[in-house]
Amino acid sequence: MPIFEYACSSCGKAFEHLARNSRESVPPCPKCGEKKTDKLLSTFSTSSGRDRSVPPCSEGACPAASDNQAQPCCGGACPLG
Repeated sequence: MPIFEYACSSCGKAFEHLARNSRESVPPCPKCGEKKTDKLLSTFSTSSGRDRSVPPCSEGACPAASDNQAQPCCGGACPLG
């Protein structure tokens, strides 16, 4: 079941709605009750199970440690990589 985001045309309140089926009508604004709402463009993310923004360990130094406190990774394996 997808979650859609809407914004009220009257008061501007942003809210989410869990659609149980494709024929379900757009809900009214939970703040003011206005029936005219605008569907917002939603963003999403996925996870591969590994943080690729942190480079793997190289030369025994952990990339997560600051330059002045560089320490070797535990047991030679970086927990971030």
